[in-house]
Amino acid sequence: MRLSKLSLRSPRLTSLKQQWAKPAPVEPEDSLLLRLFVQGLVTVGIIATDIAAADVVDAIGTSLWAVPVSFVGAGWSYVRRRQRNIPVKFCIAIGMILALAVFFIQLWTERHDTRLALAGLLIHLQVLHSFDLPRRKDLGYSVVIGLILLSVAATLSQTISFAPLLLLFLVMALPVLVLDYRSRLGLTANRLHQVKLDLAPKRLGVMLLVVLGLGLSLFMLMPRFPGYQLRSFPVSAPIDFQGEFDQSSILNPGYVRGGLDDPNGTGEGAWGTVPGEVDDEFYYGFNSQINQNLRGEMTPRVVMRVRSQSPGFWRVLAFDRYTGQGWEISRNEEEEVQTLTRPRWTFRFTLPWNVTLNRTREVVQSYTVVSRLPNLIPALYDPKELYFPTSEIAIDPEGGLRSPVALSEGLTYTIVSEVPYRDRTLLRSAPTTLPPYISNHYLQVPEAIAPRLREYTESILAAAPNPITAASEQALYLTQYLKQNYRVQPNLPFFDEDEDLTEAFLFKYEGGYPDHFATTLTLMLRSIGIPARLVMGFAPGEFNPFTGYYVVRNTDAYAMTEVFFPKYGWFAFDPMPGHELIPPSIEESRVFGVLQQFWNWMAGWLPSPVTGVINRIWEWLSQTLGRAIGWFTALFTQGWAGILTGLAVLTGIGFLGWIGWSGWQQWRYTRWLAHLPPMEAIYQQMLRYLAVAGFPKAPQQTPLEYANGCQEQPSHRAKAIEVICRAYVEWRYGGQMPDMEEMRWQLREVKRRKREGGRGKAKEGR
Repeated sequence: MRLSKLSLRSPRLTSLKQQWAKPAPVEPEDSLLLRLFVQGLVTVGIIATDIAAADVVDAIGTSLWAVPVSFVGAGWSYVRRRQRNIPVKFCIAIGMILALAVFFIQLWTERHDTRLALAGLLIHLQVLHSFDLPRRKDLGYSVVIGLILLSVAATLSQTISFAPLLLLFLVMALPVLVLDYRSRLGLTANRLHQVKLDLAPKRLGVMLLVVLGLGLSLFMLMPRFPGYQLRSFPVSAPIDFQGEFDQSSILNPGYVRGGLDDPNGTGEGAWGTVPGEVDDEFYYGFNSQINQNLRGEMTPRVVMRVRSQSPGFWRVLAFDRYTGQGWEISRNEEEEVQTLTRPRWTFRFTLPWNVTLNRTREVVQSYTVVSRLPNLIPALYDPKELYFPTSEIAIDPEGGLRSPVALSEGLTYTIVSEVPYRDRTLLRSAPTTLPPYISNHYLQVPEAIAPRLREYTESILAAAPNPITAASEQALYLTQYLKQNYRVQPNLPFFDEDEDLTEAFLFKYEGGYPDHFATTLTLMLRSIGIPARLVMGFAPGEFNPFTGYYVVRNTDAYAMTEVFFPKYGWFAFDPMPGHELIPPSIEESRVFGVLQQFWNWMAGWLPSPVTGVINRIWEWLSQTLGRAIGWFTALFTQGWAGILTGLAVLTGIGFLGWIGWSGWQQWRYTRWLAHLPPMEAIYQQMLRYLAVAGFPKAPQQTPLEYANGCQEQPSHRAKAIEVICRAYVEWRYGGQMPDMEEMRWQLREVKRRKREGGRGKAKEGR
């Protein structure tokens, strides 16, 4: 018993008990202004995540409870900042464990897109963390969480609604940085009205403009990364399709099915050649059979948003058989359309893609459907991986992808495409022998129009300024010919029942509807033995440089011609007036691609003459830089002589750059001196010379203290330094103007390395 009592009274145990009873040393943050701004950053992050998530899923409403609760926690934490709050910390730890459990559950149920689960975990942790913010370091954690939430919101956002919140976050972040720095120096006060900091609106406004300018410049000049580092792409929640998947069925609401009456008069004409009106919402071309004897226009509406590493033609489907006034997919039976099933543990479908001798580049695209679309899956040609929420998809012989269900609002999926570059030199050398599966399906022309069409097409090529023999060049020339010699006819009459669309386009109306151009080009190419097919899809749409998404409307849908070149695959040509000959793709090497897209967006707000002049300057600049970069990179492929030449060019550029940089700095320094008073200029020149020589002036030194510290210099230099420093002090603080000629001579004495006897004695005599 005695031993136990002695052990209980041992000095070590007593010390431990005293340490436990003694409050832990805490240095609380007393700046109320800093706390308010930090809470504002957190609030903006929570609201931004909520708003951005509404672009992907239904509004989750997290901010409705998270913002007020975090404000209550922040207020309670400020009041109790000097207390230990052990029970509260214990409850916070329990709450964080529960939040982590909820996170793992959401991670499993929403494994198609983990960003929302991550955002939810961060919000839960921040709300709990807001009840324990005694120190400045704890406030720093809150700032980091707010920044992460804003970053998650940036990846979720698909509209411009995120931009005001980003700007508001930046407006509050600048004072937070200032207040945090001054708090580290111990300059904060305990009351809001006592805080006198350098937070002048003018100063902060200038800093905000500088940061915005630098940020936008970096955003425009920064290239897009060639691929995602993690293969976890945005995909909607799994769709449990009940029923049998009919691979041959295309669910286009714009077409009437089952013999139902159509008040617009399309009826069976939507399938055959009967005249009718187009649907005002859904594009007529997304179907297994299309009728091009329809008239009218669609009402513009946004149908999807696309985030892609490269712009392109969002291909939907293609047609191989011409019917005289329309097209159809000839191989559309269930046994001809391939069905693909993905594993249960992944959303990835591995697609069959065409092997080509062309150089290719992987391009990732994420699509979010905004308005209902048919069960056809748009994709950039040539898709090799599809991340889609259904367990099955189908692919037809023309490369079109089909879903078991229509693409509904909010659906998200991702495509990885192996996009071929378009090399005119390689395409010109393509073989002319066609494989049977190409010649059997893509050279069909109605016998009634084949002779006349072939004769007319050959006459166009024969009239070319130079002989054209390569199939790729013939396709390019005919595309340009249609674009320049035929017009879009907005009031085109309906075709007669036995009238062929191509003949009427070329010889009767000298033009037609926009999609008629691609039909005519396809038939002209087929008539001279070049395999071609009609392809339907969407133009890239309007690029939003702030969100990084292409906004695609139903009116962006149109038709082009795809031409087959043996060993190289299919390439599109666009004969529509007002469009480029070649659709946007990766074949165009743009050194400043993002900057070009940003300019295209800005050009819509400027007068046409201004944009025309700037476009010409930009085109010349980009072409010149492109040729220079191409010539330079080609040097390193020309053996040792080319490598040495390239290194010599690099050395010369570096030397010229160094000379230019030095000259620019010297010019700036000279201009700065020119704006200073004469005495100030002489004093600053002396300080700069001595700093370069290894004798810099410390910020806390006065001019006279600095002069006394230079006594170890050579006598002539030390004396000149003292004279200039004393004259500077008398001028600066006493208003006495020195003899400037004398000061200039003293400055030369500072810079002189060896004393000249005669001149020095003469000056001493003065």
